[in-house]
Amino acid sequence: MRGIMAIMLALLLGACSGGGPGQDEASQGGADQPDRAEEQETAALPAEAEVLADNMRIPWSINKAGEVFYVSEREGAIIRVGEGGQARQEVQLEKPLSGAAEAGLLGLVLAPDFAESNQAFAYYTYEDGGQYNRIVQLTLEEDVWVESKLLLDQIPSGNVHHGGRLAIGPDGKLYASAGDASKPELAQDLDSLAGKILRLNLDGSVPDDNPFENSYVFSYGHRNPQGMVWDEDGTMFASEHGPSAHDEINVIEAGNNYGWPEITGDEEKQGMESPLFHSGGNTWAPSGMAVLDGKLYVAALRGSAVLEFDIEKKEMREVVSGLGRIRDVMIEGDELYFISNNTDGRGSPQEDDDKLYKIPLSSFSE
Repeated sequence: MRGIMAIMLALLLGACSGGGPGQDEASQGGADQPDRAEEQETAALPAEAEVLADNMRIPWSINKAGEVFYVSEREGAIIRVGEGGQARQEVQLEKPLSGAAEAGLLGLVLAPDFAESNQAFAYYTYEDGGQYNRIVQLTLEEDVWVESKLLLDQIPSGNVHHGGRLAIGPDGKLYASAGDASKPELAQDLDSLAGKILRLNLDGSVPDDNPFENSYVFSYGHRNPQGMVWDEDGTMFASEHGPSAHDEINVIEAGNNYGWPEITGDEEKQGMESPLFHSGGNTWAPSGMAVLDGKLYVAALRGSAVLEFDIEKKEMREVVSGLGRIRDVMIEGDELYFISNNTDGRGSPQEDDDKLYKIPLSSFSE
C-alpha cells in the first residue's frame, strides 16, 4: 500500500554501539528481541513518511535517475518506481543466479551517462561449476535489463559473506565491496579478491593509480563490507559486518589494511587500521550508507534501524526504527530514502513488505 504512513523515529542518543545480541547477518534469526522492540515503542516519536513502493522481493540497492528509482531485488529483478507507479523489470544474466544465503543480484549502480546509454553496473552471485561473484554491465532494452559486458569475474563466494555493494566514486571509478567468502584468511591475501574493496575503470580494466600494481585491490583486511560512500571532501567511508559483533564504520584509504581477521573493535596492530566507529559486543549488521553535513546515515539489518553517526562528535543515534531490517539508504536534497529487507528469511515481514520509503531529514532535527 502506497501513500503516507506513520513510522517510528527513535531519537535516543547512544554510545558507539547498537542493540541486540552479538550476531552478524549470517547468524541472526528473525524478529528483534522483545525488550528492544518495547524500548523502541516507548521511546520513539511518530512522524510522517511516504511509501513509494511496496511488495518488493528482498530489495538490495537504491538508485535514482531524475524522478525514477531503480531498486535491485536479490531474486534477480529490478523494480522501476516513477510516474505511473512501479513495475518489475526482467534481468537477463549470462550465468545462473545463486540462491545461497545472502546471495543473488546485489549491488546496482547506474552509469554516469545512464540518461543517454541506458547502462548500469551490477554485482551478482552465480553458480556454474562452483559459486562466484561477478561484476557486469547491464543495458536497459525496452524494459529488460541485459548483461552486455563482463567487467570482473570469479570473485570468491562462500556460503555467506559475498559483499556486493557497488558505487561510483568522485574519481569516476567503480568501487565494489567483496566479502571474505567465509574464509577469513583470504582477507589478508593480496592475491585474492575476497575480503577487499575493489576499484575498477568503468570498462573493467585496472586503474593505473591503484595502490597495488596490476591489481583491482584498493583496500584489504575486510570481513563483509556492504556500504560505501564519500563525503563532500572526498573522504571515503565503508560499513562492515563484524564477527558476531564489532561491526565497523571505517575511513577507507588506498592500500590500507583494515585488520580482519587479526584485529577487531579497539584492538590495534602495527600496519592495520582501527575503525572510526564499532558496535562493541552488540550488532548493527550495517549495510548501505549515505552522508550529508558531517553525518553518516547507515542502514542496519540486525539493528532494525537507520543509524546516524556524527563524525565530529563521535556519537551515534537511531533516527528510524520500527520497520524491521533496513538494507540501503540514499539522500537527495533534504530527503532520506531507504528500503526495508524483511522478506529475506531473517526478518518478520509487515503488511505489503518490502517497501521503499521517503522521509525528510528535517524530521531528525534535535
